[in-house]
Amino acid sequence: MGSESKIIIFPLNNALIKDINETNDYFKLYGRVVPSLQSGKWSYQEVLFDETRETRFPDDKLDWSQYINREDKTLLLAYMNNTCIGQIRIIKEWNRFCYIENIATKKDYRGSGVGKLLLNKAEEWAKQRKLIGMSLEAQDDNLGACRFYVKQGFILGGVDTLKQSYNPNIETTLYWYKLFK
Repeated sequence: MGSESKIIIFPLNNALIKDINETNDYFKLYGRVVPSLQSGKWSYQEVLFDETRETRFPDDKLDWSQYINREDKTLLLAYMNNTCIGQIRIIKEWNRFCYIENIATKKDYRGSGVGKLLLNKAEEWAKQRKLIGMSLEAQDDNLGACRFYVKQGFILGGVDTLKQSYNPNIETTLYWYKLFK
């Protein structure tokens, strides 16, 4: 990437609130993570779907002012050429993990390194607060996201088959963790 297409990351401020849901694009569901627990260790297999479908999350409607200039949570937005292309929303949890509430990259910029950059910034934030690692949840049918987390050093640490009972499309919620060395 040339200097004209540099990714710049800003913490949320009032002027940027309008951009938050810009990153909430459709994504493809093309496979499922099938976890198994043996002798206290999680492993998983990937099962590809016969057909790929697209979905998107509903836009978040939170009190965004709660993420501005706070010690215990933040929302970072990534920009390229004044366009908001990604975000990560994180909070400091009671268990000394940095919990990633949301990470998203605009469709056209996926694979460009913006997600990795946002995770690196979240890790810096967490280490400044003496946290021991990062954690997040993903649905078992979001194989693309799960593959990304594994590539970034996350490991499967737990599974919940009831959390998303209201949603007939989701069988299992997966808990991913990255422990800091």
